[in-house]
Amino acid sequence: MMSIYETDEIAAVRDMARKFALEKLAPGYQAREKSGRFEPELIREMGELGLIAPELPEEFGGMGVGAIYSGVIIEEIARADFSFGYIPLLASLNGQVLKNFAKPEIAAKWLPRVTAGEIMLAIALTEPRGGSDAGNLGLKMERDGDYYVLNGEKTSISAADQAAATIVFARTGKPEDKAHGVSAILVPMDLPGISTTRFSCLGQRAIGRGSIFFDNVRVPADHLLGTENKGFVQVMQGFDFSRSLIGLQCIGLAQQSLDETWAHVAEHKAFGQPLASFQGVSHQLANFDTQVQAARLLSMHALWLKDQGLPHTAEAAMTKWWPPLLAYETVHCCLLMHGHYAYSNELPFEQRLRDVLGLQIGDGTANIMKTIIARDRAGRKAVGN
Repeated sequence: MMSIYETDEIAAVRDMARKFALEKLAPGYQAREKSGRFEPELIREMGELGLIAPELPEEFGGMGVGAIYSGVIIEEIARADFSFGYIPLLASLNGQVLKNFAKPEIAAKWLPRVTAGEIMLAIALTEPRGGSDAGNLGLKMERDGDYYVLNGEKTSISAADQAAATIVFARTGKPEDKAHGVSAILVPMDLPGISTTRFSCLGQRAIGRGSIFFDNVRVPADHLLGTENKGFVQVMQGFDFSRSLIGLQCIGLAQQSLDETWAHVAEHKAFGQPLASFQGVSHQLANFDTQVQAARLLSMHALWLKDQGLPHTAEAAMTKWWPPLLAYETVHCCLLMHGHYAYSNELPFEQRLRDVLGLQIGDGTANIMKTIIARDRAGRKAVGN
């Protein structure tokens, strides 16, 4: 077992995920960035292996296991292809939302296709003027009989042009209601009035980010998630889960870089000695290896708390701000240890740097996460908005 959080069964799932990742995903990591797409057959194979949202109930194609299972899967997938880690990440986040807040017939329609690897779901919260002010939404959603009509724009949405449906946060109340006037709804992306654009991003090009435009888009009212005007407060709880998964996604990338670099410095020589014999080399790697091990335990602990039904908001926020920064610094160090060869794109270090950098921005910045931690520890009243 790798840690106190892993049973033999979880370790077996980790081994299966690592085998799939290193054999099937790693060889195409850099090619997927150039194409800006994932191979559908690989996503389906991942689904067939049970590696997509296994925490969902069996009726939805999951295995009904704990959140830790998804954590170890995402870590191993990200070892081979960081962007591919978004497949299970988005499935777990959106799957949890639909399981908890969608009408049973809606969940039954979409979730089995997600766990089978047939489709992807996106989640759309960010808007051009909002950024970190997630509760200050301008996209409007108005009831019209048996439909809701959406008008506005979402931006910086992962898989915006690849998703079959998107969980959209929109304003149904008054602007002054802030987060308490926001609802969530599942929007099929083939509805009339929807258009998308894709950004030219520094990294994560296979999953892609872009804008979604809604022009009088009519969505069946039964696609509402949770209660009208309470969607933000209800659905946002799921982000504690995804933040912990993001931590492990980053740790997977960092650990793979460390493994490769330890092997390199043990074999490569300078001045007649292995590079590892120089403390300026080995001590730097030992430092990062120590922190990566600690960050993994922190992320696993947050998932363990979730599985026990215990509060874990602060711990999840910790896993969102620290591992992305740590992974970036770790890969940077590993790139330098490989010298000029790693400065080219012959090795994947430069792509890993670009890919992991995005998670210091998206899904909640470090400062937002630290504010969440402070509110949990000192109380919202003391910390303020």
